[in-house]
Amino acid sequence: MFNFRLILAAAAIASLSACLDSDLERGLAGAAAGAVIADALGGNPVTGAIAGGAAGALCDEVTNICR
Repeated sequence: MFNFRLILAAAAIASLSACLDSDLERGLAGAAAGAVIADALGGNPVTGAIAGGAAGALCDEVTNICR
């Protein structure tokens, strides 16, 4: 049940990243979501934060979802 709440919180953060204006804001939201998801799944939160931050910062260049 606890992991479900963490994943739900991370999904909420990730879905709000489209409302953010700059790459920095999306990167920070992605880093937070990546760390929470990695921790919930038993991975390394630092690695999750790095991957999530990169994905958040580059999201608008790759897809239209973050615009």
